[in-house]
Amino acid sequence: MASVRVSDDCSVTVDFEDGNRDSFLLVHGLASNARIWDGVANELRSMGHGVAMIDQRGHGKSDKPGTGYDFATISQDLAVVTRELQTTAGFGKPIIVGQSWGAAVAESFASKYPDLVKGVVAVDGGMTALSESFPDWSKCKTALAPPNMLGIPWEHFESLVRASHPDWPEGGIQGVLANMERLPDGTFRPWLSRDNHFQILWHLWQFNPFDVCSTLTVPILFVAAGSDPSRDQPKADGIARLTNSAKSSKSVWFTPADHDLHAQYPVRFANLLDTELREGILS
Repeated sequence: MASVRVSDDCSVTVDFEDGNRDSFLLVHGLASNARIWDGVANELRSMGHGVAMIDQRGHGKSDKPGTGYDFATISQDLAVVTRELQTTAGFGKPIIVGQSWGAAVAESFASKYPDLVKGVVAVDGGMTALSESFPDWSKCKTALAPPNMLGIPWEHFESLVRASHPDWPEGGIQGVLANMERLPDGTFRPWLSRDNHFQILWHLWQFNPFDVCSTLTVPILFVAAGSDPSRDQPKADGIARLTNSAKSSKSVWFTPADHDLHAQYPVRFANLLDTELREGILS
């Protein structure tokens, strides 16, 4: 575990282990943290891959400044981390893998810094434009506001997480629990503050993956979680539009699967990444 200074007001926490094969940079989603990738990271490392996982600014054990949650700054954070690892730890040009908001971050990063990445994997995110679903920002903010869970006992929260994901491996459960800071009084609070959450959501609402992906010069793999055909159609339509606009792309569906499919199926997901790197879109 290391801390990397990405700006005057922010250092981010990075968990890194080198390997003798290609490298992966794993990027979590909104209000999540690096530990959600533990299962996937362990599998990739066992295959010989280098793996870096990052707590993005505002999240997990990283600093939590009041600004810098736009895509340009977040992408710059990743550029600083990538260059630092390449310079000091022999980190190869990575495949960047982002989930949910992290998928949009990965797309933005690859668009702005194509020389630093080998390919992109967008995991159940970066596939639709949020503003198309919510043309009005105020309605988007209301609909997607984080729940207020302050004052709830930790044990109750943990029981809810376990009940909601009965088929998840323990590593995935622990990854979700790590989204929260356990307090001395037995309750908890999110590592990501409510104000910073809304800043990210605001920039995500303005993000257009179709424009960004049309500029990519590296291949992109879209990995979508499927459950309800009627709810999945907008995602499927978005992927079709992205496939037409991106220079080199492929889509794979995990069905049925939760939004955090990487935490639910770490072995299957890691095997997919390794296969696509050896003989697929990322090769």
